[in-house]
Amino acid sequence: MTMNVLVYGEREGGEKFKYWTRTVSVSGYGGMMELEATLEIGQKFELMNEYSARKAQAKIVSVRTSRDGRVNAAFEFLEGGEKFWNMVFPAAGAKPLRKLVPRVVNGD
Repeated sequence: MTMNVLVYGEREGGEKFKYWTRTVSVSGYGGMMELEATLEIGQKFELMNEYSARKAQAKIVSVRTSRDGRVNAAFEFLEGGEKFWNMVFPAAGAKPLRKLVPRVVNGD
């Protein structure tokens, strides 16, 4: 799911960063976003959801370059992620709902 987010924070050397980007996928624990600026694994930052203006603290857990050359970073919420996406996610290990197909019974 693609969502617009504001990413901002400060690097170790004190250099501040702030830019809009979009997510590639989201979950109840964090998500993956396209990076415009290089962020290192372990980098902590703030996120703001454009739709709801909710804010959360997160950290980078993985950085990968896609086939088309875009840099994607996986992040996990540290604080404030409970309702950040305005969605309800299934509980861990939950089975998908089965679609019930009506049975055809002959009236003989």
